[in-house]
Amino acid sequence: MIRFILLQNRAGRTRLAKYYAPIPDAEKRKLEYEVHRLVVNRDPKHTNMVEYRTYKVIYRRYAGLFFSMCIDVSDNELALIEAIHLFVEILDHYFENVCELDLVFNFHKVYLILDEFICGGEIQETAKKVILERLAELDKIIT
Repeated sequence: MIRFILLQNRAGRTRLAKYYAPIPDAEKRKLEYEVHRLVVNRDPKHTNMVEYRTYKVIYRRYAGLFFSMCIDVSDNELALIEAIHLFVEILDHYFENVCELDLVFNFHKVYLILDEFICGGEIQETAKKVILERLAELDKIIT
């Protein structure tokens, strides 16, 4: 199960945070700080997986953003690395060359995309085409 997803820039500012397990607000800020410190300081030669407390943090860096997922120790790390990449591809297609400002100013759409992709801490859909079609339908309804 995915415990939480964080999108953070190099400076440590959280651009998106989605928690699938109940965590107090004070603990959330501490987690975000610790995860950022953990992934920013890692050597690029190392794997994109690191143990954190009793979990694993899977992360990937795209330009100036770090996409991190905290998962259970027994979960498949490679599937989650691919899930992060799929999420970035969907964002890139939806926003036509996504950048950090797209995430900041359209955060409600980013959460919508994430909810189409992951529900309750489990990946629900892995077909990029299906997710983009659903998003196009939702855009028609909203506008």
